[in-house]
Amino acid sequence: MIAPSSPGVPAAAVVPPHRRPYAAVFRALLCAAAVTGIVIDTALGDPLRVPVYFTIQSNALLALVLGWSAQRAWTGRPALSPRLTGGAFLFIAITGLVYHLILANDSSGFSMTGDALTGPRAVSNQLLHTVTPLGAALDWFLLTAPGGLRFRYAAQWLLYPAAYLAFALIRGALLAPAAEARYPYPFLDVAAHGYASTATTALVLGLAFYALALGLVALDRVRPDLRRRENRISRERAGGLK
Repeated sequence: MIAPSSPGVPAAAVVPPHRRPYAAVFRALLCAAAVTGIVIDTALGDPLRVPVYFTIQSNALLALVLGWSAQRAWTGRPALSPRLTGGAFLFIAITGLVYHLILANDSSGFSMTGDALTGPRAVSNQLLHTVTPLGAALDWFLLTAPGGLRFRYAAQWLLYPAAYLAFALIRGALLAPAAEARYPYPFLDVAAHGYASTATTALVLGLAFYALALGLVALDRVRPDLRRRENRISRERAGGLK
């Protein structure tokens, strides 16, 4: 007979950790893409002004989460909290959607296209606005177990965009009118649109972000577990990024 395991024996001593090298490599590469884009922007721009942009902040957060998740997947450690990984995915999704639907859209009224980007700036622009949002979506759909998100997370995630709005408006109010990039995005430019119009735009965007967050949670409840075959070999509880 086999004696039952002692309550003091850790689970890892009974069940070996389940390493996920493919997920780890993909996340490490995506993390490197975000870091590369941030480094290029910082090297070519004003190091004090670059971190002001939501694009940079959301990519930096994604890089941290992906790097941490990659290390856990490589070593077989437990997943990060779905609240953290889901939030990072939501913020980078906002970055990609706002850029392609508003900032890069000449008909939106808030376009930032201007002169065509070339060289390293074009590379950085694609990495931070296209590669990382699409990569994060693939990681979430293909490499993340479903069922870990809760509807209450949607309102909690919006605290960061709300804090960013307050930061951008206060910063713009404190800077001189002639300061470069006084407001980081055209739809936050109080000097050009006034507080009433800016507040209306911010409210519309906030409601859209909340709907996106709720949709993300709802989709997480019904999407299939594409890692099911893998889970038949190694039983795992549904959770965040593994």
